[in-house]
This record gives sequence, structure tokens and C-alpha cells, in this order.
Amino acid sequence: MSALSDVDRRIVNALQGGFPISPRPYAEAAATLGLDEETLIARLRHLVETGAASRFGPLWNPEKLGGAVCLAAMAVPADRFESVAAQVNAHPEIAHNYERENTLNMWFVVSAEREARIGEVIAEIGRETGLKVWPMPKEEEYFVGFRVEA
Repeated sequence: MSALSDVDRRIVNALQGGFPISPRPYAEAAATLGLDEETLIARLRHLVETGAASRFGPLWNPEKLGGAVCLAAMAVPADRFESVAAQVNAHPEIAHNYERENTLNMWFVVSAEREARIGEVIAEIGRETGLKVWPMPKEEEYFVGFRVEA
């Protein structure tokens, strides 16, 4: 991954606090950055394609929408990691899944319309993979902002 350009830094820093809801949200967001709509879309695509950003899209708060969310982790043998990731990710309730360098090397978020579904998904994944899934329910919520320095 190459270093971020000044424009990319401005985009990353500006768009984390919200995104316009309007008929032309990219045009509106671009205007606040002194860019045109096409340039903003191209720069966002570039950030994702180069791995500088893992995704660009909304982050919903399931709890505020009446649902539930839970972080979970698994210790997955290295030779099974890709196949287990595919099994986990096949569940529509999995918001994202990351590999970590730890005994618990697969971490993912289960997001569901109702709290009971969290336990159901965790049990399903355990049965399908034959591996223990460690639920890690949230005890306290923190917001960690991310800013890219110049």
C-alpha cells in the first residue's frame, strides 16, 4: 500500500463523521472537499482497491434499530482458516471478519435483528466448523475516531 495523497487524507478524515443523505450524496460530499463527484468516487474506489480502506459504506447501529450485536472469536487451525472464514461469512448476520495474530485468530461481528439470534448464529457456526466460538458481548461502548495526519 502506498502513502495516502493529501486528497485521500482529506477524504478519509472528512467522511468518517457522516455522509449526506440527498439525491446526490457523492456530489454534495465532494463539494465540501473542493472536488467533483467523479473524482470523489474514483478516489474512494482507489482507497478500497489498494487496501488503504477495507470498505466504504454505512455503519448501522443494530441496537438503535432494535437488534443486537456481539463480537466473537475462534481459534482456527491455519490450514483451515480460509474454509472456516467462508463458512462463517456465509451467515448473513456476519458484519465483518478479520484475521488476527493471536491464539484466537479469527474475529467477527454477529449482527442480528433480535438478541436471541446472536446465540443461534454462534451455535450454528460452532456446529458447522466443529470449533469453539467465543462470544464477547459488549460491556461498554467506546467510539474511537480515526484521523490520518498529514
